[in-house]
Amino acid sequence: MPTPEEASTSRSASPVAQEEKPTFKALGLIDPLLTALEQLNFTSPTDIQVAALPPALEGRDIIGVASTGSGKTAAFALPILQKLWDDPRGLFACVIAPTRELAYQISEQFEALGSAMGVRSATIVGGVDEMAQAVALAKKPHVVVATPGRLQYHLENTKGFSLRTLQFLVLDEADRLLDMDFGPILDKILKVIPQERTTYLFSATMTTKIGKLQRASLSNPVRVEVSEKYSTVSTLLQYYLFIPLVQKDVHLIYIANSLAQNSIIIFTRTVHDCQRLAIIMRTLGFPAVPLNGQLSQSARLGALAKFKSGGRKVLVATDVASRGLDIPHVDVVINYDIPTHSKDYIHRVGRTARAGRSGKSITLVTQYDVELVQRIETVTGKRMDEWPTDKEEIALLRERVDEAGRAATNEIKDQAREGHGRKRRREGGGKDERDRDDDVVEAGMPSGMKKKAKRRQ
Repeated sequence: MPTPEEASTSRSASPVAQEEKPTFKALGLIDPLLTALEQLNFTSPTDIQVAALPPALEGRDIIGVASTGSGKTAAFALPILQKLWDDPRGLFACVIAPTRELAYQISEQFEALGSAMGVRSATIVGGVDEMAQAVALAKKPHVVVATPGRLQYHLENTKGFSLRTLQFLVLDEADRLLDMDFGPILDKILKVIPQERTTYLFSATMTTKIGKLQRASLSNPVRVEVSEKYSTVSTLLQYYLFIPLVQKDVHLIYIANSLAQNSIIIFTRTVHDCQRLAIIMRTLGFPAVPLNGQLSQSARLGALAKFKSGGRKVLVATDVASRGLDIPHVDVVINYDIPTHSKDYIHRVGRTARAGRSGKSITLVTQYDVELVQRIETVTGKRMDEWPTDKEEIALLRERVDEAGRAATNEIKDQAREGHGRKRRREGGGKDERDRDDDVVEAGMPSGMKKKAKRRQ
């Protein structure tokens, strides 16, 4: 809930008729940004941009309550870039995001919007070599986009890197940051950045955790909201398919067959099912790639790039892909597993039917999922329609799908055995320098002793 001070400066961003919206120029943006927006085909501002840009350009702190796909990245990037144009100096802004993919996406948008200004951005996330990141930070980027853990690592370990000159701090998807228990790390980061700064906090919901974070990090903020409740867009057609648990795989393949020309994201609850279904689909001739948190960062970015470019028509993903990612032209979202929380369902299906386009979502419902579906329908205020099926065609598919499932299980077991073998070889006599250094860290040596040990090697 807003404080009394906030209430007086709170702005509602309820949808505005297209003809009533001001232009980007009328909102006060400078020519280099207008040129970049034109090149990116951003023709008119979204609701959150209309509400957030005027107070942001005045220098106010912002609390933005906006769902995924609402244009909030540009809502916080544009005022930061405009201030950078007026007063270019040192590390200017830091954006903290909950996932690596979202961090890369935000960084790309900063560089695209700031292309006429020569803006340099550094992406600092886990799964990437720390030394290469330290080199990137030494080149004095204007904007750092980071996940919390890796940002804290560099603040503590990278000589010469600090946030002392920071003018802007952005916490994007703040509700997700706190859901993922980044709270203690955020507290440490907030202690080492200047008190005199501008802060933007963007979140899909205002929870009590967000309220505490807001009080700790914002000064007399303006609160802007795109919508007050969770909802799905009107151009999204939502379907369900009620099936026995043991028939989930064959029904998934049946749906994928009937939508073979479409780009599809399939969401699973577990990494294991993500890997298994990707193998099953490839075995049956579908161009599918997996995306989950256990893949290396290069593999994750590669999978996203293949799917975005159309090189692969099917992306099988865990919820690492459900929030914030702007993947254009997704025709269908299939929920292989129903998410436990209704808001996660809304974020998942929000990958399709974006920017006024139409899209479909299909949710596989077993005998154990009925209550979850009813809860989702209550939250969204919309009933799902039943997806039509052909029982004879499903029966014909069953044997091939079962065989592909057995092959996928065996392949995953083989991969696990190879992984254990590599680990045992590393733990034997033939360790490389990086393995030995990791052992030093695990042994709990002080950092000074660690450096001496590394020099001896």
